[in-house]
Amino acid sequence: MRSHYCGEIRSEHLQQEVHLFGWVNRRRDHGGVIFLDLRDYRGVVQVVFDPDTVASFALADQMRNEFVIEVVGVVRLRDDAAINPKMATGEVEVLGQQLTLLNPSRTPPFQIDEYSEAGEDVRLKYRYIDLRRPEMQDKLRVRSKVSHYIRNFLCGHDFVDIETPILTKATPEGARDYLVPSRVHPGQFYALPQSPQIFKQLLMVSGFDRYYQIARCFRDEDLRADRQPEFTQIDIEASFIDEADIMALAEEMLTGLFKEIIDVQLDPFAVMTYADAKKHYGTDRPDLRFGLKLVDIADLMAEVEFKVFGVPANDVDSRVVALRLPDGGRLSRKNIDDLTSFVGIYGAKGLAYIRVNDIEAGVAGLQSPILKFLPENVVVDLLKRLEAVDGDLIFFGADKADVVNDSMGALRNRLAADLDIYDAPWSVCWVTEFPMFEKVDSTSWTAVHHPFTQPLGTVESLLADPGNASSRAYDVVINGYEVGGGSIRIHDAQMQRAIFEVLKMSANETEAKFGFLLDALQFGAPPHGGIALGLDRLVMLMADAKAIRDVIAFPKTQTATCMLTSAPDSVPDKLVRELGIRVHKSS
Repeated sequence: MRSHYCGEIRSEHLQQEVHLFGWVNRRRDHGGVIFLDLRDYRGVVQVVFDPDTVASFALADQMRNEFVIEVVGVVRLRDDAAINPKMATGEVEVLGQQLTLLNPSRTPPFQIDEYSEAGEDVRLKYRYIDLRRPEMQDKLRVRSKVSHYIRNFLCGHDFVDIETPILTKATPEGARDYLVPSRVHPGQFYALPQSPQIFKQLLMVSGFDRYYQIARCFRDEDLRADRQPEFTQIDIEASFIDEADIMALAEEMLTGLFKEIIDVQLDPFAVMTYADAKKHYGTDRPDLRFGLKLVDIADLMAEVEFKVFGVPANDVDSRVVALRLPDGGRLSRKNIDDLTSFVGIYGAKGLAYIRVNDIEAGVAGLQSPILKFLPENVVVDLLKRLEAVDGDLIFFGADKADVVNDSMGALRNRLAADLDIYDAPWSVCWVTEFPMFEKVDSTSWTAVHHPFTQPLGTVESLLADPGNASSRAYDVVINGYEVGGGSIRIHDAQMQRAIFEVLKMSANETEAKFGFLLDALQFGAPPHGGIALGLDRLVMLMADAKAIRDVIAFPKTQTATCMLTSAPDSVPDKLVRELGIRVHKSS
């Protein structure tokens, strides 16, 4: 039926008869000649109807936006004055000879090429219309190309694509499970997988050596712009490898992917430890496209009577840091007040600062409400350590370490975005040697990654001091976004039991939840490890989207609701009773 796509019509098709299908993007009546901009998923072409084709002209006059039509016509050049250089088809048009209405359309809730005025709730409710926009289709095409490249790459490196179960057993992996009640086993539940973690480890025990899967995962957790309740990850696992092997494989894959899909040549990936990332950037997801490192100054403030600095400087659980902003003197007092409010979101009680107006003048060349509280020798040493120059603005963070890291790390990113001080469009780094555990409260721990990560050290050292245990884990970070994480896994039952012991799982609980895994580890489990990359987040970055919702065909809102289908929804009482469960409805 179709001879060409609308967006493919060019000057080489002059005088050819073409058979086109698509949607009316716009209709215009210019002095008795009707123009229809016809759109399909390849682009838009202008179709002209004149009164000589009586029937088609009359029908064209009735066309409206988003009507689905069929057109037969002849390609011709546009008049010089009518050439549109902004359109790929802007040199030509189609003289319509036949027009068939295939399906009319109600007035859409927003114009396809003027969608910006539509709220996201409207766009998500009418997602099938939103997806007609070329911008959205381009992003989903990037996603398709990324998936295709990754499959080819991994297959070319002898990885085997294996599907793992969607209905599985609830196991603790850091987030809440989505539970599915079983009809044939009343009172019992499946869980949707948070990841294929355990199954891919079992595949290594099975001797497959190299596995991958573009896997659907589910986590019942609070949402944000780069998170969804269901998401897709590129899941990779291999046997008889170490951290360097997996990191090299991922780096080769990502470097090739960026070059192939968006023609970007990534620099070699930087590598830093978790401790260094926190020290210099306040986060384990550092954006390295700009400088602005945090500098520890607790030693300079240890003897200062000013309690804002002096107290945290002498507390092992606190930090005192400075951040030098070159040319920051251009910021107004209102700018600083806004930044003070911003860091307050992260628990900071304020944002002290010093303006460097004239470095040669010493303290007299500085401007700050805190100068009167600081001895001159401390200020001199501070400026020297920061390598301050005229025009700088120095910010300070002083509080518990977590508050300082979160607030100053966020401030660093905010300053870069507001002032556009990026040195490069892309930066990628590895963060390694994560802590094995983090405190839940004074008596309990939780795994930083997951409880199947191999720690550095022995079983004895782990049990003796779990708070100082480091892991053989690694994250890959692109432009401040964690796009993937992995680790070398535990492959012996003794170490795995020790991890569960630290997490205060009883022997009965361990056996009930992970007995099958512990059994498997005793049947010749090979050393193995892997990585999982977030496909949605990766595509979001590559497609220059603002949120992963823009690269998912039918996403959920931040309340885990589908605006299109109104899911989740109630179900008939009969179906609920068949599942052996009772629903308590709020009054």
